[in-house]
Amino acid sequence: MNRLADEDLALLLLIRSFEQKLLALFERGELHGTTHTCLGQEYVPVSLRPLLSDGDWVFSNHRGHGHYLARFEDPEGLLAEIMGRKGAVCDGVGGSQHLRRDRYLSTGVQGQSLPVAAGVALHLKRHEPGALACVYIGDGTWGEGAVYEALNMAQLWRLPLLVVVEHNGIAQSTPTELQMAGTVAGRAAAFGIGCTQVSSLDVAEIRRHLAPLVETVRDGSPLVVEFATHRLGPHSKGDDTRPPDAVRLDWYASYQAEHPDQSARIEAVARSRMDTIAEEVAARPLAAWTAA
Repeated sequence: MNRLADEDLALLLLIRSFEQKLLALFERGELHGTTHTCLGQEYVPVSLRPLLSDGDWVFSNHRGHGHYLARFEDPEGLLAEIMGRKGAVCDGVGGSQHLRRDRYLSTGVQGQSLPVAAGVALHLKRHEPGALACVYIGDGTWGEGAVYEALNMAQLWRLPLLVVVEHNGIAQSTPTELQMAGTVAGRAAAFGIGCTQVSSLDVAEIRRHLAPLVETVRDGSPLVVEFATHRLGPHSKGDDTRPPDAVRLDWYASYQAEHPDQSARIEAVARSRMDTIAEEVAARPLAAWTAA
């Protein structure tokens, strides 16, 4: 893999350290409810980050901490939200899955974001030409009818809609081949929508490939980008149904082997930063929310 800029690797490892810290806090009984980590998939939103502008909308899902951190680099606010502490992104009422900040929205309801993103893309086309709506979904979300309704309207109306599919091969506990006939590309093609597949783990290579395609989305050509990625951890915090020997391809293991000095240096900083943040956020008073 190409050597990453320190800035990119720092963001990747911040996301990873954040997710690992969450799992550790749950293990110690310091967090309640559940959470869905993006371990192994961090490179997806980091690759897209410079291709999206502040005027673009980003719609995330239940596995969205990496999407949020790639957008805002705000681990303090996100952890405060999950812990229900002062300084939380949504005053502690959104938790791990339901966030709203500026032009960023996440939801834990599968398929819900796509029709909303299509509506926002229509608004952008009419009032803010050149901006786009980017929505992250998983392979399991293709079982939702809302996906197809949104794709239909996106193509009919030529909307600036970028659909990023994090295809990690398993929908909660069901392997893709047991729940999905055909392919993502084939389903996109049924609506006349282009689909590009990304199998690389190299951030620079991914950006070079996607940069011109994202520009066509801004001009009103909806696009599906399908990442062949791997979820390293469980579906949520402790429910991995896969056998221990199931393939889990980790971009960071490959990167560490090729760039050990840079990896060790930046990982140490990220872990130390998250330790400090977790201690500081836990000491804050509880978030207070009042209806507007």
